Amino acid sequence: MLKFTKKTDYGLMAIGCLAEQEGKRPATTKAIADQCHIPVELLAKILQRLAKHGLIQSHNGSHGGYSLARELSRITVGEVIEAIEGPLAIAACYREHGEGACDQLSHCTIRRPLGQVQADIAALLSRMTLDDIYAPTAKEEGVRA
Repeated sequence: MLKFTKKTDYGLMAIGCLAEQEGKRPATTKAIADQCHIPVELLAKILQRLAKHGLIQSHNGSHGGYSLARELSRITVGEVIEAIEGPLAIAACYREHGEGACDQLSHCTIRRPLGQVQADIAALLSRMTLDDIYAPTAKEEGVRA
């Protein structure tokens, strides 16, 4: 089954929390952890990865913490996943070790179709922004009314 890991869930939640703080002082790891109910130690590692990939900014000092590096409309779900998990690979033969990672490669009949599935998922995730996730659309609002 394809699913986000807990780390990815937490990363997406943390960025949503930072979006709520936009325009205010940077949010500390503990404040984000408390608001999102995420273990502080795990969140610290996730925030470091997101900062390393330029999705959030780290601020030092007594009023330090984290803030968004870009608007939500300019951060894709794919970028968050790759920052936290590494490149998308839905089958062993598409992981970082390449074709040598699978001993079934010489007679595999699903590698090509799975490659297309992976490409389609990657394309969707690279188009879907965090704004798409966090900003309700007018259409959804109309449905609720």
